Amino acid sequence: GTAGLNMGGGTLSNLTISNPTVTNYVETLYAPSAGTAFTISLANGTIQEISLNGNGTITLPSSVAGKSYTIIVTYSGAYTLTWAGGSTLKWAGGTTPTPTSANGKYDVFNFYCDGTNTYGSVFGLNF
Repeated sequence: GTAGLNMGGGTLSNLTISNPTVTNYVETLYAPSAGTAFTISLANGTIQEISLNGNGTITLPSSVAGKSYTIIVTYSGAYTLTWAGGSTLKWAGGTTPTPTSANGKYDVFNFYCDGTNTYGSVFGLNF
């Protein structure tokens, strides 16, 4: 069946939903001000757009089993990008991808966590 829920703008948290069908959902895009040092907090959402205006470092959160998130990096110049996550951040082949780092370009990265490690992957570069 179908159940309706009207919370008048309230929030639900810490619920377990089994086998739901979700249609036409929207995730909130979190986009802080441009800068060079970012610490990702998933409390801000699982899609985040980071705008670099200089050589930058993005610090990832600790691995939590079952968490996944996307980071879109935009560039306003040819800047270096460093990922901070220590030895628990793993990239395919053991090699950190080379960012596009060109004015007006976007790179999209996905991260998947198992509770011990965070596995980074490139969705696409040079958009």
